[in-house]
Amino acid sequence: MLHETWNENNLRKVKTVHTNAAKYKVSDMLTEGKEYTVVNETEEYIFVKDNSGKVGGYYKTYFEDVN
Repeated sequence: MLHETWNENNLRKVKTVHTNAAKYKVSDMLTEGKEYTVVNETEEYIFVKDNSGKVGGYYKTYFEDVN
């Protein structure tokens, strides 16, 4: 399955801008100002290795690209 190889992906780095979620609590899994490695991406979501050490999907609004 494709999602089982995502841990090996390294598409780019993103930085968390905020963790103010309207519906779900993301502050436990994302830290403001921390950089994360993107392992997959869709139109609406970015999949990163979060604070739990596992891959999680989050809205793109939480992140900005790191140059």
